[in-house]
Amino acid sequence: MNTSTQLQTTLRSIHRKSYPAYKSLKGAYQFDRYVLSIDHVQGDPFASPSHISVKILHKDAGFPASYYEKKINKITLCDYLTRQFEQQVNHYTFRAKGSGKSGLISVSHCGQEVLERTACEITAKGITARFFIGFPANGRTINAPELEKILFEFLPVCVHKAFFYKSLNVKHLEQAIFLAEDQEYIRAQLAKRSLAAFVADGAVLPRESGISSRPMKNSVPFQSPETLRVSMELPHKGNITGMGVPTGITLIVGGGYHGKSTLLNALELGVYNHIAGDGREYVITDDSALKLRSEDGRFVKDVDISLFINDLPNKKDTRCFSTEDASGSTSQAAGIIEGIEAGSRLLLLDEDTSATNFMVRDSFMQKVIRREKEPITPFLERAGDLFEKCGISTVLVAGSSGAFFHIAHTIIQMDNYRPVDITASTKELCKEYPLTQGDVPAFVMPQSHRIMTRHEASRSSRARQDGPERLKVKVHGRDGFSLGKQEIDLRYIEQLADTEQTAALGLLLRYAVEHLVDGKRTLSEIVLYLDGQLKKAGLSFLSEGSGISCGYAMPRIQEIYSCFNRYRRS
Repeated sequence: MNTSTQLQTTLRSIHRKSYPAYKSLKGAYQFDRYVLSIDHVQGDPFASPSHISVKILHKDAGFPASYYEKKINKITLCDYLTRQFEQQVNHYTFRAKGSGKSGLISVSHCGQEVLERTACEITAKGITARFFIGFPANGRTINAPELEKILFEFLPVCVHKAFFYKSLNVKHLEQAIFLAEDQEYIRAQLAKRSLAAFVADGAVLPRESGISSRPMKNSVPFQSPETLRVSMELPHKGNITGMGVPTGITLIVGGGYHGKSTLLNALELGVYNHIAGDGREYVITDDSALKLRSEDGRFVKDVDISLFINDLPNKKDTRCFSTEDASGSTSQAAGIIEGIEAGSRLLLLDEDTSATNFMVRDSFMQKVIRREKEPITPFLERAGDLFEKCGISTVLVAGSSGAFFHIAHTIIQMDNYRPVDITASTKELCKEYPLTQGDVPAFVMPQSHRIMTRHEASRSSRARQDGPERLKVKVHGRDGFSLGKQEIDLRYIEQLADTEQTAALGLLLRYAVEHLVDGKRTLSEIVLYLDGQLKKAGLSFLSEGSGISCGYAMPRIQEIYSCFNRYRRS
């Protein structure tokens, strides 16, 4: 182990040398109660900043062991520390001067959701914090005094204020841990009480704007209808009441701008825990829930969509359906089957973003176009069996077709952001408007044995002979990434909460293509293997010995499936 004094000496010796001399700093150095590691040095001042990590032993950090013994507590503590560290480094970033990214100090920016990130990791030994520093230069000449200022003046203050228990607001941290334990308790109660979701009384569901996930000020607080109100005794907060969304088929209706989609959006992000003050802290959804929509032009490979689509005019086999350019209905059918494969127990749909002909066919249309001439069995006719035979619930926002009232077990009307249980009264009305019953094809649960293959266009001639080449991942925000020459479009994967989850999906797909895709393993086998590795070692297993950097967050298995299903393979 090198000392901080040795780092200082080396740093002064390379002052005014050409930028590549910074690479001599790579290594680990002992500072006051922490070890600073320079893991990767950028190639020039305009390149991606250098990767830095700090390691602190538990005996020095001083956090109660109960804060990192359980996984949920560990993730919450890491999230809290990352937020504290970001607050500190924001005071110092770019205070050291130079060209390009000189003086940058950055760490993951955490949103309203609590996610497991590589920015902070807790092991049996201690805490590891990862972040970026832009090593200062004048042009492409090393400016060592400015980097010395960062490493020996700015950084020690940030580390000691953010990662040592005695330096923090202990009560505030305790409240964050307690909140996470309460959220986990509610999540466990869902299955025990046959609930798909829970929305607490007093929750603030509307967001500040279309580009902000902060709660809207002066908005209408959520208030559960009495008929759906449930009470829970939380470990820390005590008694809490709210709306329990039962398993089965739940319909959300109401006039435009009354809060239907706002409620659905809260439910789709209720698969994650949220920070205090978000307004949705106690909006908890079955963590396997999957938001689905139609995706015109989507790539689909070897999916059994025969549950919804059969007898195509071109005689194409829908039990193993592939297309480079799916229609709205086929993309939505494939999405549901893929969601079932991913283990989702709850489907979330909005009529506005669904393919109309996939969702419902009214009685008049059925008389004009006979069933034998229509290859689509609409979702309306399958939702009941999905629940009764497979245990898969549905929450659906509807605004145009009354047919869904007939199959719904629970009907919620949103009235000025207030939910009203209209199940009983609507069911009486349904008797006056009977639903035309036709011959529905038999319900046969699709079976998936899809072999995952590699996209030939992304392989060089040498790679075809010697194995897969090293592919480059480039992230384009939250909406997708490129792997080699192929773009992976994730715009419609609406439960991706953070760009860092997209970045992690890029690493996971690259790892799969380079190490696991052999023409024999199924897509499910590959995803389940990756999920097992993530649970065992976290995202660090993707580093292959070189060390993982800051900038990645854990995706759910549902998003891993969704990403892999959109990889255009041969």
